[in-house]
Amino acid sequence: MPANPKYLTQSKWQRFSKIIAAILGGYLVAISFHLALASWFNRADVIITMAFSGFILWVALMVVAFLAKNGWNIWLIYLGLSLFFLGIFFLGQAYNPIAK
Repeated sequence: MPANPKYLTQSKWQRFSKIIAAILGGYLVAISFHLALASWFNRADVIITMAFSGFILWVALMVVAFLAKNGWNIWLIYLGLSLFFLGIFFLGQAYNPIAK
């Protein structure tokens, strides 16, 4: 049974933006989040945990990207989150320069 066309995204640019935001943007947010955690906590534990939680977070962010109405807005949200987590990462590197 095909989907009802009124619920589908009509613009090809919006569809392309959502697909790329889901794949690349979700990956950037998941990786930057785990980098931020690794800069403040035990790096070995975070890296081991990232093998599973990173994939789960990435899939959840993919779903969120496709639920959004506008693909460009989700890109702004994902880039903002990535920059926020990278800022936390650089602060962690400044205050905790030695790996635990």
